[in-house]
Amino acid sequence: MSTTIRGGAGQDLRRDILTTLLPGFAGPEAPEWLLGLLGEGLGGVCIFGSNVVSPAQLAGLTAELRAANPLAVVAIDEEGGDVTRLFFDRGAPYPGNAVLGRIDDVELTRNIGRAVGEALVAVGCTMTFAPDADINSNAANPVIGVRSFGAEPGLVARHTAAWVEGVQSVGIDASAKHFPGHGDTATDSHLALPVVDLPLDALHGRELAPFRAAIAAGTRSIMTSHILLPQLDAEHPATLSPRILHGLLRGELGYEGVIVSDALDMAGASGGRGIPEAAVLALAAGCDLLCIGTDNTGEQMEEIAQAIADAVATGRLAAERVADAAARVRALADAPRPTGEAVASAAAGTTPVDLPPGLADRVAASFHVASGALDRLCGTGSIGTVVRVETVANIAVGGVPWGPFALAAAPDADRPAPAWLTDVAEVVLDAATALPDPTALAGPVVVIGKDLHRHAFAVEAIDRLRAARADVVTVDMGWPSEDLAYADLATFGASRGVAATFAELVQDALTAAAGVS
Repeated sequence: MSTTIRGGAGQDLRRDILTTLLPGFAGPEAPEWLLGLLGEGLGGVCIFGSNVVSPAQLAGLTAELRAANPLAVVAIDEEGGDVTRLFFDRGAPYPGNAVLGRIDDVELTRNIGRAVGEALVAVGCTMTFAPDADINSNAANPVIGVRSFGAEPGLVARHTAAWVEGVQSVGIDASAKHFPGHGDTATDSHLALPVVDLPLDALHGRELAPFRAAIAAGTRSIMTSHILLPQLDAEHPATLSPRILHGLLRGELGYEGVIVSDALDMAGASGGRGIPEAAVLALAAGCDLLCIGTDNTGEQMEEIAQAIADAVATGRLAAERVADAAARVRALADAPRPTGEAVASAAAGTTPVDLPPGLADRVAASFHVASGALDRLCGTGSIGTVVRVETVANIAVGGVPWGPFALAAAPDADRPAPAWLTDVAEVVLDAATALPDPTALAGPVVVIGKDLHRHAFAVEAIDRLRAARADVVTVDMGWPSEDLAYADLATFGASRGVAATFAELVQDALTAAAGVS
């Protein structure tokens, strides 16, 4: 199947349409339909965790994609924290945005952005869908949380700019997201359409501040959000709204770079209308590069391309708008792309991870540790029971190993599994599993989870444990509630790098307690 726009101007239109599309695909090998469309001018490819086996394999894959279309965008969701594709099998070694915001050293944030960029250069990617520029003003947010630098506009703005500068300094295009701000939501746009009914002065004074900073820092792309802002557009989510993209982002903020849609397979964009229609509306609204989703097929791409061509033929979408979008996407190829040693390292099967010296100590200092919590947990020199709280990860994070459990699931020389975790009883608690008799558990008891306050079953279990015994310590590796009621210790991230620091903190406290006794 192919779109019925062949020859002359029709051929040019088809190429322009294809240039606006950024699909994903299943598995570690590029399918023939994808390579064929790249040869026709497909805008690029989005890499997901399922496409990654090893650095060497990914470097070979991206080289094949770029050989089919040297102008292609090779994008990846690598935020340098809980959301990772490059380290999907073990967790990212970086601290993540919330920790960086708590440390509040913009030079450190710039260095982490650069380190993430170097790792992506090594495997042949050209764009990362990062940094997350959302202000996490709602502690109940189910999809942003620790992906955000914080809840204060000025802090998020300065760290957004620093991360953009860092990653782009090594030739990787940044994509600040999710415009105009996904932080004040209690709904996951992967599953439904969030509504953010903010007054315009609040939107301008808070949500837009990080995006202004990203634009000033020269971000080469900005990703939209599938959220409804009734004060601006009561009918269309931001991704599909000319008022928000053309009027606000292009007009009021003066942004001239590439506008990338968030994935159109998400319910917030295509729910009730389908992906092809969402693609037409997104282009008409001002998006230039359409992230389609993952595990796409050639048939899907042709259906989307045909819908766009039909919209042009019927006058719903101007051919000039499609041509303008395609030109912006192709211009990304003009950005300098480093070659040489960084890329060669991937061929040797390695990914460069250049972290600043002393980072672990700074990460540890960023943790919230309630008075007496470590003494209560480690005072006897050993831990009796670990209660592992498993919740359904949002789709952005996916099935990445998290917390100290990542160290146990995928140990290596640099990040070994902590002895205190492997030598104790473990209780896995989820929404379908009842907590055992609290009095029967060996103590002390440490409860480890993410966003504990957001999950009723976790809150109920912690309340039962606390009522039954005094040696319970809760560890929240997500974004805790403002009152920290269920976070005796909060790490503000569950990446491999954060987990290793947390594990060492506990081990040091246990060793010290054992030495005293």
